[in-house]
Amino acid sequence: MNLKTESKLEKILAAGHLAVTSECGPPRGSDPEVIKKKGELLKDYVDAINVTDNQTSVTRLSSLAACIHLKLMGVEPVLQMVTRDRNRIALQSDILGAASFDINNILCLSGDHQVFGDCPGGQNVFDLDSMQLLQTVRHMRDNGKFLGGDEINRPPRMFAGAAANPFAEPFKIRVPRLAKKIAAGAEFIQTQCIYNLDRFEEWMKGVCDRGLHEKVYILAGVTPMKSLGMARYMKKNVPGMDVPDEVIDRLAGVPKEQQAEEGMKICLETIERLKEVKGVSGFHIMAIEWEEKVPEIVERAGLFPRPE
Repeated sequence: MNLKTESKLEKILAAGHLAVTSECGPPRGSDPEVIKKKGELLKDYVDAINVTDNQTSVTRLSSLAACIHLKLMGVEPVLQMVTRDRNRIALQSDILGAASFDINNILCLSGDHQVFGDCPGGQNVFDLDSMQLLQTVRHMRDNGKFLGGDEINRPPRMFAGAAANPFAEPFKIRVPRLAKKIAAGAEFIQTQCIYNLDRFEEWMKGVCDRGLHEKVYILAGVTPMKSLGMARYMKKNVPGMDVPDEVIDRLAGVPKEQQAEEGMKICLETIERLKEVKGVSGFHIMAIEWEEKVPEIVERAGLFPRPE
């Protein structure tokens, strides 16, 4: 793959290293120290940090502003952008805003429906979907033009990514859907967090059988379980999440005070198995409001130090 951006993440992947990314949610307020502390905690242990865009439709500090704070700290950010809240004018404008600060990675998402958030009566937009947003990023970058056809002065040079959920039903469309995202312009993929390894490996076999692993970098998503309660909640209440009974039983089999460590062990065992899966280019570690555990996971998984 030819490098077309200034993305550190792209360079690490293109060099054949297993990449490591993580993510952090911005605060429900304007205090930048919240995001700075998370950035300081993660910066030496990951290659890039995703900043979520009003995740679960709950109003937070904007992803763009948080990414700027990280960039000014010398941290490589991944701007998450959802199409729920902006039309194509605003989307292109925010892409230019990020590019003006040399933010070189973007993850294109549809976004959770607003009914799940703190403003359920808010009007959604969805002028474009996530695949059309990918196409927009690539059109602006590769052709140097706005969707309206005019030339861009200093086009964005963003490494374009998308999300994939190998566990959603119907399973048979999961690989074709990935192929569509690649055709739309995705250069890297971050997956839903993986607990059902057999199902993930089945999906990856389908990906490799179609040669898609040679067209996109796939970062396997992992999330350490803090407790049995968290595992049960994710199994029952999070759409598209596949938490096998073996994971539940394993956490239930240890005392409450040992469940966090057992969850860490499950996460580390998952990473070790995924290292052997053909087509996996790295890991996206989503330690939900548990960012302080990411350095430990990276070290214990043998993924530290990170390449320069």
